[in-house]
Amino acid sequence: MPKNSIPFSNPDDLRSLFGPRDKYLKQICERLNIDVLVRGDQLLLQGEAALQVDKGTKVIQEMIQQVGKTGPLNDNQVELILSTHMGQINQTDIDSLSITLSIPSKRIAPKTAGQANYMRTMKENDIVFCTGPAGSGKTYLAVAMALDALRKERVRKICLVRPAVEAGEKLGFLPGDLQEKVNPYLRPLLDAMREMVDLEQFQRYIRDEVIEILPLAFMRGRTLNQTFMILDEAQNTTITQMKMFLTRMGQGSRVVVTGDLTQNDLPPDIVSGLPDAIDRLQNIPGIKTTHLEANDIVRHALVRAIVNAYDGPGALPVPQKQNPFSRPRIMRVPQEPVVPPDSK
Repeated sequence: MPKNSIPFSNPDDLRSLFGPRDKYLKQICERLNIDVLVRGDQLLLQGEAALQVDKGTKVIQEMIQQVGKTGPLNDNQVELILSTHMGQINQTDIDSLSITLSIPSKRIAPKTAGQANYMRTMKENDIVFCTGPAGSGKTYLAVAMALDALRKERVRKICLVRPAVEAGEKLGFLPGDLQEKVNPYLRPLLDAMREMVDLEQFQRYIRDEVIEILPLAFMRGRTLNQTFMILDEAQNTTITQMKMFLTRMGQGSRVVVTGDLTQNDLPPDIVSGLPDAIDRLQNIPGIKTTHLEANDIVRHALVRAIVNAYDGPGALPVPQKQNPFSRPRIMRVPQEPVVPPDSK
């Protein structure tokens, strides 16, 4: 069985290296199919394949270097190191696709091969459709690309759009003015943007309408030139709404449409505009589609497991909504009237 060893000087370093309850160590062993043992002042790596043992050695060595630079690791750092050494993404992709924004030391980089392909596709095409599970970076990376295009003056404004389809509530029943009504629906886009732009600049962008936040219904009749348009949760659009949104695109504009095909909140009899648009437009130059997978999820490690439990191989089927009009009719047979006994 192939083996390798890595020396370490301080046992306390192992806590910083492998995380609470050896969380990162377990992740390395599962992803690379190797065993890691502590023997005295060395880490012993062993596995069935020499290639996997070599990858594990490089992963742990890079983690040790990272701990020396920044201290204890976080989930994203470990995921990036694993992805890099597992051949899912290379350093050239990371360097060429990274985005540096206005907040000090805020660097946005792809963490998986799927994310790298998504960012590359957004750079090379005017209209991009991206589908994928929750936590795979669809919205976050689209917002980063929009801010980068704005900073480099490739566009004059950013337009954030989302259909107002949420748990049966209607936009008009929410309190407040238009902005307050829209905020709950666009919160994921706003949260992503607030991570990348300081509060003062963000407020200035909103005040000067450099960033415009709109429900999908308010897009009708407009033409947006030199605008980076992002339509989030596009699986909740109808075919007509999708056509309306895409045809708002003006000269010098870019469009990114994101959605999760497994989380459709439309009524059962309404066809989603997202898969329909992907099928209709797939052969048009300048329009591309990317698909992110469970392996691209970079949120909490449990999110990947949750997505696989619902959508992966062997997942239990999701109960379908039952049409109340399709239920079998219950025939009620009239009973003989009850005759009270004669009163005496």
